[in-house]
Amino acid sequence: MRPQLSDPCQKLLAHQCGVIARWQAPAVELGTNAIETRLRNGRWRPLFRGVYATFTGDPPRVALLWAAVLRAGPQAILSHETAAELDGLLDEPTAPIHVSIPNSQLVRHGPGVTVHRSRRIEQARHPGLTPPRTMIEETVLDLTQAAATFDDAFSWVSRACQRGLTTPVLLRMRMDMRVALHWRRELGAGLQAIWDGVHSVLEFRYLRDVERAHGLPRADRQARAVQRRSTVYRDVLYRKYRVAVELDGQANHPADQRWRDIDRDNIAAGAGIITLRYNWGDVTRRPCEVASEVSAVLRQRGWTRSPQPCANGCPVR
Repeated sequence: MRPQLSDPCQKLLAHQCGVIARWQAPAVELGTNAIETRLRNGRWRPLFRGVYATFTGDPPRVALLWAAVLRAGPQAILSHETAAELDGLLDEPTAPIHVSIPNSQLVRHGPGVTVHRSRRIEQARHPGLTPPRTMIEETVLDLTQAAATFDDAFSWVSRACQRGLTTPVLLRMRMDMRVALHWRRELGAGLQAIWDGVHSVLEFRYLRDVERAHGLPRADRQARAVQRRSTVYRDVLYRKYRVAVELDGQANHPADQRWRDIDRDNIAAGAGIITLRYNWGDVTRRPCEVASEVSAVLRQRGWTRSPQPCANGCPVR
């Protein structure tokens, strides 16, 4: 007869999606001979060295994640893109699987897994979620530090906040706990912009490089309005001067979205609001020219000040 697994062992397997590591065996009354017997007769099979699937068939994604983190040892946690996947910050699984371990630990992992070493792994660990992973704020900050550009880093912060996974306040608290942090000042400014209503990298670039850099009046972000009994939001609204700025992050909108935008702008024009529209290239490659155009319309609508040049050579006067 097949020897029965202990009740603690069965509970552990149920919790870990049918995956178990050899280092866990003594705690659940599972002997070495019992493991070897199951491996020989094919009921169990290795997923990584010393980590086994106790079922047949292709392992589901969550079982692979459990296997990867268990292979790295009892202090390991999933991190970076893999933790982002689990918490809904990413919509699709990514490769490789990312695992973080204590800085003092050495682990040789199998293919398809990237291992990160961390001096603050216990601070970063989520206290309750499984498979074990970094807290969402730590995940976001880890991803900002791996980003190639600040725009990419800000995208992670913005996406996490817009999806309701965290808040600028919580992210700032976690930032302050880190001694070393690339783009600290810029990320702090970005979090304040998100708090003020900025939703995307393009909106942040407009705020920083067009509006603030050239001394334009402060606008409302994601300004809410009701048109034909529907709620609409305007990216940037200079409410006092009835001037709106819409920022198109995609080069090509679907036709139905394009017509919805046109309809919204037409209705706004009927209410006396003029809409200016800019894309990514406008804001990132010619912010000074955009500032000149926006300021000219604002002055026509009653703004009594003048835009300021952002630097020597700036064409804004």
